[in-house]
Amino acid sequence: MPLRVGTAIAEGTLLLVKSRTSVRDHSCEEVMDMRQIAIYGKGGIGKSTTTQNLVAGLAEAGRKVMIVGCDPKADSTRLMLHAKAQTTVMDLARERGSVEDLELEEVMMTGFRGVRCVESGGPEPGVGCAGRGVITAINFLEENGAYTDDLDFVFYDVLGDVVCGGFAMPMREKKAQEIYIVTSGEMMAMYAANNICKGIVKYAISGGIRLGGLICNSRKVDREYDLISNLAERLGTQLIHFVPRDNVVQRAELKRMTVIEYESGATQADEYRELARKISENKNHVIPTPLTMDELEELLITYGFLEAEEVAA
Repeated sequence: MPLRVGTAIAEGTLLLVKSRTSVRDHSCEEVMDMRQIAIYGKGGIGKSTTTQNLVAGLAEAGRKVMIVGCDPKADSTRLMLHAKAQTTVMDLARERGSVEDLELEEVMMTGFRGVRCVESGGPEPGVGCAGRGVITAINFLEENGAYTDDLDFVFYDVLGDVVCGGFAMPMREKKAQEIYIVTSGEMMAMYAANNICKGIVKYAISGGIRLGGLICNSRKVDREYDLISNLAERLGTQLIHFVPRDNVVQRAELKRMTVIEYESGATQADEYRELARKISENKNHVIPTPLTMDELEELLITYGFLEAEEVAA
């Protein structure tokens, strides 16, 4: 698959979707192709909601999908399962005393249209490293045969505010090699997206990680589409889809459902189906070119979000 590569930069942070990962079947040692996708974004940007809704679109189209929640909040699968939160790998491991005492069926649930759901969980508040839970959970899934040959996609929903070694694990350990970033026209969401791109650059050469594009989860900021389109261009990637803001998303969440399940005929449901289609067909995977802080602020000034005097101060 051809890859368009931007200018490499020394350091950073990341979010990923894999285009083609080789997975070895434990029973017949046959190598299969499976797309593994990691999705990052600033906390509160709607990353988990967007991921579950696009996964619903893929599942509705007959694709076999697994979601691995890599956020201590364990909210990456609740719309799939119609539940507040499922039992996490780390919670059950603490209860049993060791992850070796767990069975796969205890932590893998089946949700909407057969989507397989796993939550890594994290440590007790104020104790330990949440990123360590991500590493433990993914290793457990690998060792217990979760990655079966019928899977078309695996999505890793990863906390994106802090891209430490643990949360960077899906890219660092080559678990996923294609990344999408959920962002909006708000300054801190763009700042987080730029930081994530720095992480992609860091692991791009050694891990084969590539950025598939930005997903704009609209906050109805003025000139938002143009702003994020320009940001994507400056990063050397694409705005793969602009998801408009619609209150049906919140109504569906109150019922613990995706929009596609809650109101299949809604215009917003079609937006998520289109996002799913674009990701499924996407072949534009790049090493991004992150902006400096000055360049990011210049972009915000251009679109009227910052005054030059504010930056100077």
